[in-house]
Amino acid sequence: MIDALLGILLCQLIGEVISRGLRLPVPGPVVGMLLLFAILRWRGGPPPQLSTTAHGLLTHLPLLFVPAGVGVIVHIPLLIREGLPLFAAIIVSTTITLLVTGLTVHRLYRRK
Repeated sequence: MIDALLGILLCQLIGEVISRGLRLPVPGPVVGMLLLFAILRWRGGPPPQLSTTAHGLLTHLPLLFVPAGVGVIVHIPLLIREGLPLFAAIIVSTTITLLVTGLTVHRLYRRK
């Protein structure tokens, strides 16, 4: 389990180094996740130990949202002041995401 966790954290660290070193507009953990995905695809899938570790982490995923929730509560005056633009951005980005996802799935199903 420790080896698998170290592998996940190493991918995140390498992603952070790449993101900062190349000044990418993408967060380091996202680059690390893409790196981990590429490695797992190249190896033909995750080893059992990594699957077990990932399942354990996903089981406790809701706990990772607690700091974000506390951060939102701390910034309530800012949210009140900037609420309308934030709400508009959320609605527009969600709509675009749904449309792009729907079109992508539709085109992929047509290819089959």
